[in-house]
Amino acid sequence: MDIKTKSDLQQHVDQIAKQISEGITHDTCLHCLGDLDHDDFDDVRDPCSDCEHYHGLTMGAIDYLSDVLDIQYIVSGSGEYLAARILVAFGGPNIWINTQTQTVEGYWWGDSAFAPYCRDEMDIDGGCRELWDCR
Repeated sequence: MDIKTKSDLQQHVDQIAKQISEGITHDTCLHCLGDLDHDDFDDVRDPCSDCEHYHGLTMGAIDYLSDVLDIQYIVSGSGEYLAARILVAFGGPNIWINTQTQTVEGYWWGDSAFAPYCRDEMDIDGGCRELWDCR
């Protein structure tokens, strides 16, 4: 993404916060890689018309986290998971998802942008907790 102004940075941060709140839908079946026609789905657990594999249309946390660049875990002194900071863009701009503050944070040179999210539709925080517990 080409960030030229602070408003470009804010738009990118806002877009990520919206994806977290609303979820990201799949356009491809994760099982057979066939195209999904969202009009064919009455509910999020309908089967793929090509392979009949059942899956949700909304991307889950582990799928989302498989493409992130880094995860910084926030833990208590006893090692109990509290939250995480997830690096989703790097090198221009740097964008983090902070599950402790439920905020997307963007940084580009001297500029910064922030956007809160009220819902975690993909349960990204739960996915980070699961990854921490599996270490």
